[in-house]
Amino acid sequence: MKAEDIRAMILEVIHQIVPDEDLSNIKGDVRIRDQIEMDSMDFLDIMMELRKRYGIKVPEEDYMKLATLDGSVAYLEPLMKQF
Repeated sequence: MKAEDIRAMILEVIHQIVPDEDLSNIKGDVRIRDQIEMDSMDFLDIMMELRKRYGIKVPEEDYMKLATLDGSVAYLEPLMKQF
């Protein structure tokens, strides 16, 4: 999966978790939770969705690497090469 596909997938998952949020202006280098209304349970739901869809387990100590959209793409890209 390419970086732009991963970005689209992340936004799709976020939209599924918080459907009322406008994701059209999400900046890649700003914490996602600073841009939209999303709590820690929503973030955990995103992690669970990644596991369910792609079998990707993100260790809790790596959660901060997924705080921004750009960070999420960079973290997930090597893990999603087979998709």
